[in-house]
Amino acid sequence: MAVPIIQVDAFTDKAFSGNPAAVCVLDGPREDAWMQNVAAEMNLSETAFLVQREDGWGLRWFTPAMEVMLCGHASLASAHVLWEEDYLAPSAQARFHTLSGLLTADRVDGQIELDFPVQPLTPADDIQGLSAVLGVQVASLRDADWTWLAELEDPASLRRLAPNMEALRKYPRGSVIVTSRSDDPSYDFLSRFFVPGLGIDEDPVTGSSHCALTPYWRERLGKNVMVGYQASKRGGVIGVTFLGGRVKLRGNAVSVLRGELRV
Repeated sequence: MAVPIIQVDAFTDKAFSGNPAAVCVLDGPREDAWMQNVAAEMNLSETAFLVQREDGWGLRWFTPAMEVMLCGHASLASAHVLWEEDYLAPSAQARFHTLSGLLTADRVDGQIELDFPVQPLTPADDIQGLSAVLGVQVASLRDADWTWLAELEDPASLRRLAPNMEALRKYPRGSVIVTSRSDDPSYDFLSRFFVPGLGIDEDPVTGSSHCALTPYWRERLGKNVMVGYQASKRGGVIGVTFLGGRVKLRGNAVSVLRGELRV
């Protein structure tokens, strides 16, 4: 039986921007190797696989190289597909059982709102080492457990940043969130996310990185509700709300392609 697969641009309201994710709605569990092969074939930063359960949906995410614990844009894309393809009623909540626990998605004021865990941050001291890898001076560095969060003083430096990907791949965890205050009054902060250790040089728009960016900028700006812009080539907007141990991530999604896997 052919498996439907839908490509969705997430955290954007127009096609060919935001972050593309592929979404497969399966009729039952599939082998890990098959899902990894599909993700490699799609060659997007993430491919999501959904299996219906009595109390929601099982959701797993794969990059072209490996399975990941948490992914925001492919979760938003998955919720969008469930509503658009009539798997869920328009007013129903999407409930996802994942490696990071229960995640939910709701339609709120014309957008999709995800409920995700906050990523705690601790101070880190290898500012000069990471500065050498990035090719720009880091002003502040935090350890986000699964990645690093580095603040730059100059938004222009963030926009033109071109890290040494081979050096970053060899650096502990092989990834870094780079952020700065926004030079555009429409946004509170800017970010980019480099992930060569997972086979992705730069992720266009990243929900999971905002689980760390939200508490960081809440401390810096004293605001619980903010808007971030991820300044990749494709670009994308993520609204965030800090709720203690959780964070709400808001954005739009657009379906751009629908097909069938025939193997």
